[in-house]
Amino acid sequence: MIPYSTQEINKNDIKAVVRVLQSKWLTQGPTVVSFENAVAKKVGAKYAVAFNSGTAALHGAYYAAGVVADDEVIVPALTFAATSNAVLYQGATPVFADSNLLDGNMSVVEVTKKITKKTKVVVVVDYAGRPADLDLFCKLAKKNKLTLIEDAAQALGAEYDGKLVGTQADMTMFSFHPVKSITTGEGGIIVTNNLYFAEKMRLFRNHGISRNKENFVRNNFGDWYQEMQELGFNYRMTEMSAALGESQLKRLSSFIARRSKAATLYQKLLANIPHIILPPKDQVGVKSAWHLFPVRLVHSIAHKRDDVFKKMRDLGIGVQVHHLPVYLHLFYEKLGYKKGLCPNVEKFVASEISIPLFPSITIKEQKFIVDSLRSIINLI
Repeated sequence: MIPYSTQEINKNDIKAVVRVLQSKWLTQGPTVVSFENAVAKKVGAKYAVAFNSGTAALHGAYYAAGVVADDEVIVPALTFAATSNAVLYQGATPVFADSNLLDGNMSVVEVTKKITKKTKVVVVVDYAGRPADLDLFCKLAKKNKLTLIEDAAQALGAEYDGKLVGTQADMTMFSFHPVKSITTGEGGIIVTNNLYFAEKMRLFRNHGISRNKENFVRNNFGDWYQEMQELGFNYRMTEMSAALGESQLKRLSSFIARRSKAATLYQKLLANIPHIILPPKDQVGVKSAWHLFPVRLVHSIAHKRDDVFKKMRDLGIGVQVHHLPVYLHLFYEKLGYKKGLCPNVEKFVASEISIPLFPSITIKEQKFIVDSLRSIINLI
């Protein structure tokens, strides 16, 4: 089966991991620091804090932003569940906002309607790797004295206003799951220009334990002393993961260029197929990381989406749907969230199919995917 996405590992990646395996450090060593510095430098941020997953990274960001019980955090309804799950970890309430139908990204207008006195954070997601309207979200957050967190899990290597995403929001999260722009196996990172946020997250990912004597409250112990100052978690990234990530980072530009080339070919090949809606093309100053290529069926045949999905899968094409509106997950329905909350997202998801897109996809595979989709739609 052609997967909807997959990692690409080369000999240099393997050598980097083997070097760590043969070293004295498998965790809490110099390789994680090196990887953090490399990511920060790549996107132009001052600080980077690595975690063992993107979900853990989001949890750390919410903690650093001071999210606590009774706070509200505005999140997109069109995202992976982790974006809002980590809000619940802090005892706070996720408030779901609707998206634009054009690109699936959260609507600034809808977010504005959701802000209350309890709102602490706004989380913007770059759906499918395409940056959201970060300028407007930054202005909105600043006006309302809110922390803006960018969930760029799908957008490492994307560009906004001619710059790589990573410095526009107060904190930005990148995921390193195998289907993302680069991989560490599992992993995530927060980049920020705020030293306070960075220090809080470093404490949080290490059980809340500090080894920095300058920050100790107690000073009557020996050099062995470590001070648990907060209730944190073991969210540390391993040295092996960091080694893989730093090796992969060297090829980020190549990965994104090949994804973009494949997306451009899809735009050309799919242009004449009726009854489908294609994702927006890249624009001057705004370039997607092309994590996904989401195709939507027009309203008149949207009810046939699951049939199209099954027929594509039967042909060995690993299509996916991204994503179920978060509040329609069974767990969230039990919390009291109901259908109809975000009409645009529900309409978008009901008609969406993500077709395979990854750096090593071949022209032959793309043509087969497009021809198959054309044939299936023509029979509807």
